[in-house]
Amino acid sequence: MIFIKRPEEIEKMREAGKLLANVHKELKKLVAPGVSTLELDQFVDEYLQKHGATPEQKGYKGYKYATCASLNDEICHGFPSKKKLVDGDLLKIDMVVNLDGWLADSAWSYAVGEVSDEVKDLMKATKEALYLGIDQARVGNRLGDIGHAIQSHVEALGYSVVRDFVGHGIGKNIHEEPQVLHYGTPGRGTRISEGMVFTIEPMINAGNYQLKIDSNGWTARTVDGSLSCQYEHTIAITKDGPDILTEQDGR
Repeated sequence: MIFIKRPEEIEKMREAGKLLANVHKELKKLVAPGVSTLELDQFVDEYLQKHGATPEQKGYKGYKYATCASLNDEICHGFPSKKKLVDGDLLKIDMVVNLDGWLADSAWSYAVGEVSDEVKDLMKATKEALYLGIDQARVGNRLGDIGHAIQSHVEALGYSVVRDFVGHGIGKNIHEEPQVLHYGTPGRGTRISEGMVFTIEPMINAGNYQLKIDSNGWTARTVDGSLSCQYEHTIAITKDGPDILTEQDGR
């Protein structure tokens, strides 16, 4: 069942989204060689508490951290650790913020120090794909239009789209309907309606789209060891187009 959000509910989610966007902007200042992802995770936890919010995924199905911190070939759900970041790393940080019972979800990719052209190109393509997908999130379109826009863009550049993880509805719960695939056929799937709120979160691999799960039961990584990148926003559907609730400072 898809929960259509009232304008006042979307405004509550917008406040959570603003806080989440601010966290990512603060992280951008902190991500550097020599810093550990566990230190970044502790910063996020304390920052949210200071602003009257909580990290929603902490405790979700036994998950222990405020963030997911995935490095290089890790696609998603990487555990924060004491291991120090090094020059050239590609770091993805994903988090869900709960502010007064309403949620917002956003992942962002960070270049650590000086990175290779391969990393820069993958980050650029993934971010472009996110916004191309968002541009299709309009009343009357279908979810397949979003997936097709993402898939066609990155595959034309030689990249692949992860199939096993998808975007999702969000509100008072992390995962609501609908599921939002990042690949697909235009004109197919659920029709997009005003009041829907969902995430678009393409995970794009430099190599094969297939993945494997680490022994911790959470962390997904590429089967071929290739780099993976992700950007994610929470968006609300309005009659005037998609409204990005987790936007930082424009594209």
